[in-house]
Amino acid sequence: MRSFLLFLHLSAVIIWLGGMFFAHFFLRPAAAEQLPPAQRLPLLAAILGSFFKTVTFAIVILLVSGFARMGMTGFAQAPLHWHLMSAIGLLMTTIFALIYLFHYPQLKSAVAAQAWEPAGAAMNRIRRLVWVNLCLGALTVAVATLGPLFAA
Repeated sequence: MRSFLLFLHLSAVIIWLGGMFFAHFFLRPAAAEQLPPAQRLPLLAAILGSFFKTVTFAIVILLVSGFARMGMTGFAQAPLHWHLMSAIGLLMTTIFALIYLFHYPQLKSAVAAQAWEPAGAAMNRIRRLVWVNLCLGALTVAVATLGPLFAA
Protein backbone atom coordinates (compact mmCIF):
# COMPACT_ATOMS: atom_id res chain seq x y z
CA MET A 1 0.00 0.00 0.00
CA ARG A 2 2.85 2.42 0.82
CA SER A 3 4.37 1.86 -2.61
CA PHE A 4 1.05 2.47 -4.35
CA LEU A 5 0.52 5.68 -2.38
CA LEU A 6 4.04 6.81 -3.27
CA PHE A 7 3.33 6.04 -6.95
CA LEU A 8 0.15 8.15 -6.82
CA HIS A 9 1.96 10.93 -4.98
CA LEU A 10 4.87 11.12 -7.40
CA SER A 11 2.58 10.89 -10.44
CA ALA A 12 0.58 13.87 -9.19
CA VAL A 13 3.79 15.83 -8.52
CA ILE A 14 5.03 15.12 -12.04
CA ILE A 15 1.74 16.23 -13.59
CA TRP A 16 1.57 19.47 -11.58
CA LEU A 17 5.20 20.55 -11.69
CA GLY A 18 5.80 19.30 -15.23
CA GLY A 19 2.72 21.10 -16.50
CA MET A 20 3.71 24.35 -14.82
CA PHE A 21 7.26 24.06 -16.14
CA PHE A 22 6.06 23.42 -19.70
CA ALA A 23 3.48 26.22 -19.63
CA HIS A 24 5.81 28.76 -18.03
CA PHE A 25 8.98 28.15 -20.01
CA PHE A 26 7.70 26.90 -23.38
CA LEU A 27 4.00 27.38 -24.13
CA ARG A 28 3.44 30.95 -22.96
CA PRO A 29 6.67 32.38 -24.43
CA ALA A 30 6.05 30.71 -27.80
CA ALA A 31 2.44 31.88 -27.85
CA ALA A 32 3.54 35.43 -26.93
CA GLU A 33 6.09 35.41 -29.73
CA GLN A 34 3.83 33.91 -32.41
CA LEU A 35 0.32 35.18 -31.67
CA PRO A 36 -1.29 38.58 -31.10
CA PRO A 37 -3.27 39.01 -27.85
CA ALA A 38 -6.62 38.38 -29.58
CA GLN A 39 -5.44 34.87 -30.48
CA ARG A 40 -2.96 34.15 -27.67
CA LEU A 41 -5.13 34.98 -24.66
CA PRO A 42 -8.18 32.86 -25.65
CA LEU A 43 -5.82 29.97 -26.43
CA LEU A 44 -4.02 30.25 -23.08
CA ALA A 45 -7.32 30.62 -21.20
CA ALA A 46 -8.64 27.43 -22.81
CA ILE A 47 -5.44 25.50 -22.12
CA LEU A 48 -5.29 26.71 -18.53
CA GLY A 49 -8.92 25.70 -17.97
CA SER A 50 -8.16 22.11 -18.93
CA PHE A 51 -4.86 22.09 -17.06
CA PHE A 52 -6.38 23.53 -13.89
CA LYS A 53 -9.02 20.78 -13.78
CA THR A 54 -6.25 18.19 -14.00
CA VAL A 55 -4.19 20.01 -11.36
CA THR A 56 -7.19 20.08 -9.03
CA PHE A 57 -7.41 16.29 -9.31
CA ALA A 58 -3.62 15.97 -8.87
CA ILE A 59 -3.74 18.10 -5.71
CA VAL A 60 -6.44 15.89 -4.23
CA ILE A 61 -4.28 12.83 -5.01
CA LEU A 62 -1.22 14.57 -3.50
CA LEU A 63 -2.99 15.50 -0.29
CA VAL A 64 -4.71 12.16 0.18
CA SER A 65 -1.64 10.07 -0.64
CA GLY A 66 0.74 12.27 1.36
CA PHE A 67 -1.37 12.42 4.49
CA ALA A 68 -2.25 8.72 4.18
CA ARG A 69 1.48 7.87 4.15
CA MET A 70 2.06 10.16 7.14
CA GLY A 71 -0.87 8.58 8.94
CA MET A 72 0.48 5.09 8.33
CA THR A 73 3.79 6.15 9.85
CA GLY A 74 2.18 8.23 12.57
CA PHE A 75 2.20 12.00 12.30
CA ALA A 76 4.39 12.39 15.39
CA GLN A 77 6.85 9.78 14.10
CA ALA A 78 6.98 11.12 10.54
CA PRO A 79 10.36 12.60 9.63
CA LEU A 80 10.72 16.37 9.88
CA HIS A 81 11.18 16.73 6.11
CA TRP A 82 7.75 15.12 5.55
CA HIS A 83 6.19 17.84 7.69
CA LEU A 84 8.12 20.48 5.76
CA MET A 85 6.93 18.97 2.46
CA SER A 86 3.36 19.09 3.76
CA ALA A 87 3.65 22.73 4.77
CA ILE A 88 5.11 23.78 1.41
CA GLY A 89 2.53 21.67 -0.42
CA LEU A 90 -0.31 23.33 1.47
CA LEU A 91 1.15 26.75 0.62
CA MET A 92 1.35 25.72 -3.05
CA THR A 93 -2.26 24.53 -2.88
CA THR A 94 -3.31 27.90 -1.46
CA ILE A 95 -1.52 29.73 -4.26
CA PHE A 96 -3.16 27.44 -6.83
CA ALA A 97 -6.57 28.14 -5.27
CA LEU A 98 -5.86 31.88 -5.57
CA ILE A 99 -5.01 31.43 -9.24
CA TYR A 100 -7.93 29.14 -10.05
CA LEU A 101 -10.64 30.87 -8.04
CA PHE A 102 -9.64 34.51 -8.47
CA HIS A 103 -7.23 35.26 -11.31
CA TYR A 104 -8.37 32.64 -13.81
CA PRO A 105 -12.03 33.80 -13.72
CA GLN A 106 -10.75 37.36 -14.35
CA LEU A 107 -8.82 36.07 -17.36
CA LYS A 108 -11.85 34.19 -18.70
CA SER A 109 -14.17 37.19 -18.24
CA ALA A 110 -11.75 39.56 -19.93
CA VAL A 111 -11.22 37.14 -22.82
CA ALA A 112 -15.00 36.70 -23.23
CA ALA A 113 -15.35 40.51 -23.37
CA GLN A 114 -12.38 40.72 -25.76
CA ALA A 115 -10.77 43.13 -23.30
CA TRP A 116 -7.18 42.26 -24.12
CA GLU A 117 -5.43 44.63 -21.71
CA PRO A 118 -7.20 43.29 -18.58
CA ALA A 119 -6.87 39.76 -19.94
CA GLY A 120 -3.13 40.27 -20.37
CA ALA A 121 -2.86 41.70 -16.85
CA ALA A 122 -4.69 38.68 -15.41
CA MET A 123 -2.45 36.34 -17.41
CA ASN A 124 0.60 38.15 -16.07
CA ARG A 125 -0.61 37.72 -12.47
CA ILE A 126 -1.17 34.02 -13.15
CA ARG A 127 2.30 33.75 -14.69
CA ARG A 128 3.95 35.30 -11.61
CA LEU A 129 2.08 33.02 -9.21
CA VAL A 130 2.93 29.97 -11.32
CA TRP A 131 6.59 31.04 -11.06
CA VAL A 132 6.26 31.17 -7.26
CA ASN A 133 4.68 27.71 -7.24
CA LEU A 134 7.42 26.38 -9.52
CA CYS A 135 10.06 27.62 -7.07
CA LEU A 136 8.16 26.15 -4.13
CA GLY A 137 7.75 22.89 -6.05
CA ALA A 138 11.49 22.72 -6.69
CA LEU A 139 12.11 23.38 -3.00
CA THR A 140 9.67 20.59 -2.10
CA VAL A 141 11.46 18.14 -4.40
CA ALA A 142 14.77 19.16 -2.79
CA VAL A 143 13.33 18.64 0.69
CA ALA A 144 11.86 15.28 -0.34
CA THR A 145 15.07 13.97 -1.82
CA LEU A 146 17.71 15.66 0.35
CA GLY A 147 15.78 15.90 3.64
CA PRO A 148 16.84 12.45 4.85
CA LEU A 149 20.51 13.50 4.51
CA PHE A 150 20.03 16.21 7.13
CA ALA A 151 18.09 14.00 9.54
CA ALA A 152 21.03 11.67 10.13
